Amino acid sequence: MLSAAALLLFVMLPLPSFSAAKRAVVLEIDGAIGPATAGYITREIDAASSADTGLIVLRMNTPGGLDTSMREIIRKILASPVPVATYVAPSGARAASAGTYIVYASAVAAMAPGTNLGAATPIQVGSSSPLPGSQPEKPAQKKDSGNEKSSGGLGGDTESRKMVNDAIAYIHALAELNGRNADWAEDAVRTAASLPALQALKMDVVDVIADNIPDLLRKIDGRMVKVAGQPQRLATKHLQIVTVARDWRTELLATITDPNIALILMMIGVYGLIFEFWSPGMVAPGLIGSICLLLALYALSLLPIDYAGAALALLGIGLMVAEVHIGSFGALGVGGIIAFVIGAIMMFPSRAPGFTLSYSVVGLVAVLTAAFFVFVVGMFLRARRKPIVAGHEALVGAEGEAVSWNADEGRVRVQGEIWRARANAPLASGAHIKVVGRDGLMLIVEPA
Repeated sequence: MLSAAALLLFVMLPLPSFSAAKRAVVLEIDGAIGPATAGYITREIDAASSADTGLIVLRMNTPGGLDTSMREIIRKILASPVPVATYVAPSGARAASAGTYIVYASAVAAMAPGTNLGAATPIQVGSSSPLPGSQPEKPAQKKDSGNEKSSGGLGGDTESRKMVNDAIAYIHALAELNGRNADWAEDAVRTAASLPALQALKMDVVDVIADNIPDLLRKIDGRMVKVAGQPQRLATKHLQIVTVARDWRTELLATITDPNIALILMMIGVYGLIFEFWSPGMVAPGLIGSICLLLALYALSLLPIDYAGAALALLGIGLMVAEVHIGSFGALGVGGIIAFVIGAIMMFPSRAPGFTLSYSVVGLVAVLTAAFFVFVVGMFLRARRKPIVAGHEALVGAEGEAVSWNADEGRVRVQGEIWRARANAPLASGAHIKVVGRDGLMLIVEPA
């Protein structure tokens, strides 16, 4: 009787559910994709566990970003044990350039009404004018040989063709992995094509159009996707939505990895060290300068920079520092400003959205630096015109009085100091004298 009651109690107990996870983690990609965004996304994907997370949603609105950061995010998406959905939202948002690749790499690709994606041509070969042959192909051209198509029809240099073909192969592989429209993906790279949400759905570029995150979870519930290379059925209808915001570390990194901010930090650092070396013991300029310079160097280590430009900028800074210490009356300072401006422009060759160097910032830094060195040179010139007040030259011509005298030698007071002195004629104590020369520690004087 007792065993029967125990069996009945065991049957009536609720069984734990192993099929449905508890939450859908929402991560925000809002703005240019760079080292800060890549670090934030990879950390949160690593932190998510399939035991308590049923889906990771990347809510995206981006103009593009750096290729290295994009590929880092894609590698993490493809290796994630938790399915990842990229959702281009809200209305009016876009997934341009690097964002298009991330959409293609995700297990679920979704868009909100009124959004668009595309324009995935590698930004390094983009320019204000179209690439040669980068216009949409005519029907007759599509019948050309495979060799011509593989070159993208580009009449540019070999490096440009290599970059375009590499990008085409990459997005082709992502499209085939998740069963999406590979032909349009190629057009997005080759001709910078773009699509609005409705057309993207009709052309099998994305999987679903959803008004918001809850609507997305309802519409993709039960869908078969590939997760880490394995088929998996989604169970998303009852997931709890949890948004993980970017922390202060990510925000700080996003700020300092802006090339304009990095350049300003570098110049504040240089000025701080100059003032500290100029007036040792002030402490504050050296401390602030050191912190800013270290932050700038850390930011530059994360950004794709041209090392020849960086070397030229450092040479310019070195010349400016030398101007302060040597005092060449402008020659080194002007050369340093020119070298720094050219180096700063060369240092950031990438035209990726959000990672371009503003010429107005470079101009402002150059003007402020020039004004600073005009001030320094002016101080040197004014100091040169002033009469000498110390040292050997300051004593010659100075006047004083004889303190004591014996024959042709004695002691005199000059500029408040007592000196041994000699003269060609005897002098009386208290006589007014003038220094006409110096022999070691002996002054040569005459009556004034």
